[in-house]
Amino acid sequence: MTHGQHLPANPFYASAAQRIALARQRYFEEGIRPSGMVSEAVIQSWTRCLHARQDPSRSVEFEPVTPSRVHGALRLNQQLLAAATDEMARLQYTLAGTSGTAMLTDAQGIIIGSTFVQARSHERLMPVTTRIGVNLSEEAVGTTAPGVTARTARPCVVSGAEHYFGNVQAMHCAAAPIHDIRGQLAGVLDLSSEGRPFGFDAGSVVGHYAAEIENRLLCAQSTEHLVVRMQIAPNLLDTPMAGLAGITGDGRLDWFNGAAARLLGLRDGMATAQARGGVEAHFGVPLSTLIGWSTPAQPQPLHLPNGLMLWVRCDWRSRDGHRPVHAVAPKPVAASVPPVERPDSTASLRETEHQAIVQALAEHGGNVSKTARALGVSRGRVYRHLRAEAAAAT
Repeated sequence: MTHGQHLPANPFYASAAQRIALARQRYFEEGIRPSGMVSEAVIQSWTRCLHARQDPSRSVEFEPVTPSRVHGALRLNQQLLAAATDEMARLQYTLAGTSGTAMLTDAQGIIIGSTFVQARSHERLMPVTTRIGVNLSEEAVGTTAPGVTARTARPCVVSGAEHYFGNVQAMHCAAAPIHDIRGQLAGVLDLSSEGRPFGFDAGSVVGHYAAEIENRLLCAQSTEHLVVRMQIAPNLLDTPMAGLAGITGDGRLDWFNGAAARLLGLRDGMATAQARGGVEAHFGVPLSTLIGWSTPAQPQPLHLPNGLMLWVRCDWRSRDGHRPVHAVAPKPVAASVPPVERPDSTASLRETEHQAIVQALAEHGGNVSKTARALGVSRGRVYRHLRAEAAAAT
């Protein structure tokens, strides 16, 4: 804050910069918590920085971590980088006419991707702060949007003097988290502008692109999962607004993104998915129905148990990233499959297998894994049967 600057004693401010300056004065000079003047996320970050005995008046250096740590971060985050490649290119195009630059960090705040190309005439920090390997964590550079998001796993916007250190107060930044299949923070997407406030809602823009990167990452990390896309309109299924859920072969809801949580009425996020009920409790149909909808993978209307009518599209993903190939004709049932008594003794092997699988699925409540174990066959054979049955019904 510049000495001698006139600040009002009431909460009616002439500008955002004046409001933030007063908040800093009250917090750093008077020890008064500036609630309502800056966001709670910023106040908590200031508090953590003070407790770490960091001097807000000093200049902070934006230095890369050691080369070995940079290489390690790039190696460990290959899936995240692959998921972000297309979106970072689109984001660079989106921001081309603005003063914004996009940066992708890992979960610890280390930059592993950036759209920065060339410094503008007014930029001094950007060429330094956007380098691969620079540590943007709160511990390294104080209060910044990517640092706060890396610390809290929540979206954050930090403008001007809300930044903790003096030489960073020319920056404006907005960040959004990217989660992995286990609901843990995988990385942070950040938009930053030096010297010029955003002329648009940077929080919404970065949230849009972070959601799409997260959706791509979740799909890439799904192996032996039925991935269900859902939304209130079919044309939203291929957008960042799509709800995504991963269901295991035994009918367990293994993961879901934020949009799916809101549609399904699950408020606690992906970390609690495994503790919840099976697929039918959430979707109102057995797993076999959802698997049948994966061939062909077309949007289907679905009435959820919570009363909401959605459109869903299902895609079975195997460990090689592709759906299992549809079997033209099922193979004979293994010797361990119990025979099914039928009045027609001339039933074919195919019909015998069909009845055995139908009976076992019914006995095990549609649970594919238990059915396969009971019959002594692979889950893939049960899935092929369900797909063939669905194709025959269309």
